[in-house]
Amino acid sequence: MPKDTTERKVVATNRKARHDFQILDTYEAGMVLSGTEVKSLREGKASLVDGFGQFYNEELYIEGIYIPEYLNGSWTNHAGRRRRKLLLHREELVKITRKIQDPGYTIVPLQLYFRDGRAKLEIGVAKGKKEFDKRQTLREKQDNRDALRALRERNRSAS
Repeated sequence: MPKDTTERKVVATNRKARHDFQILDTYEAGMVLSGTEVKSLREGKASLVDGFGQFYNEELYIEGIYIPEYLNGSWTNHAGRRRRKLLLHREELVKITRKIQDPGYTIVPLQLYFRDGRAKLEIGVAKGKKEFDKRQTLREKQDNRDALRALRERNRSAS
């Protein structure tokens, strides 16, 4: 399936999720938002750090995401942390449901962005990492950095 060439305007990224979890699958989901939430997102304000996905009545909702109140909003303003419905195809919901039935698996938000004027949330089915896994990942990153640095130095001295 060809990738979309449309541009993403990233609002928020959950870097902590990639550190704390091993991401197995990713999905792009639409979100049901109110008008003031969209305006607040267009200002580039959001936090995905404490977010998680949960099923209610066979529908997927995301909780813990913080979208601050819109400053110019009136009595129609939204609550900062509320449960928001995700829009996915039925087949995707069935796949996600099967995957998270095993213990240790969860749904985490990875990135919030606009595509073609619509707010999208990239979610991932993830398994929590143990402390030694996190240290191993950091060690591998550091080793790769050191190897690239050594190659760069060697190439500079050769020319």
